[in-house]
Amino acid sequence: MAGAMPRETSTAQPPARQMRADARRNRDRLVGEARRSFADHGTDASLEDIARRAGVGIGTLYRHFPNRHALMNAVFQDALCSLLDRSRELAGSDRPCAALVEWLGAIVTHAGEYRGLARALMSASRDESSALAQCHLPLREAGAGLLRRAQESGAVRSDVSIEDLLQLTNAIALAAEQSPDDPELAGRLLRLTLRGLK
Repeated sequence: MAGAMPRETSTAQPPARQMRADARRNRDRLVGEARRSFADHGTDASLEDIARRAGVGIGTLYRHFPNRHALMNAVFQDALCSLLDRSRELAGSDRPCAALVEWLGAIVTHAGEYRGLARALMSASRDESSALAQCHLPLREAGAGLLRRAQESGAVRSDVSIEDLLQLTNAIALAAEQSPDDPELAGRLLRLTLRGLK
C-alpha cells in the first residue's frame, strides 16, 4: 500500500502540469476580459458575461476567482505595482508633503478609472479577509512611509493616519464618479482635504 501512493502521485503529475498550463491561459483570458468589462461597465459588470467572453464557463471563473473581489484584485495588480513603484520613487523626495500629495492624487486617479472601484476599496479597508485587502495592505504600508516623512518634516499634523487618508482618497474618487460632468471635482476636493492636514 505504501508503494501504491507514490505511483498514484507520479502518474497524476503530468496531467496536472497540462491542466496548470490550460488553467493559466484561462486565467489570463478571464483577467483580460474582466479588465475590459470593468472599464466599460464598472466593477459590477456581469461575471457570467466575462466568463462567456473569455470562452470559459462560470464554474471556471469561480475556480480561479472565488468572488468578485478576487477577480478585481487580479485586474488591478498592474496599477497596484505602479502605485507602489511611485511611492518608492517619492520616498526620497526633499519635499515630503508634496510627495505625499502627489501619491494620494495618483490613488484618486487610479480609483476613478473603474466605476465602483472606490466603493469596493473603501469596504475592503475594513475587511482584511477580502481579496481586495491584498491591494489595500501594500498601499497602506507604502503610504504610511510617505506620511511619516511628511509628519517628521512638520508639514503634516501628527494626528493624521494613513487609514484616514486612504479612506478620504477613495471618498474623493467616489464623489468624482458620481459627478462625471465636473472633471475638476477630484482635484478640488483633494486640495481642500490636504489643507486640513497642515
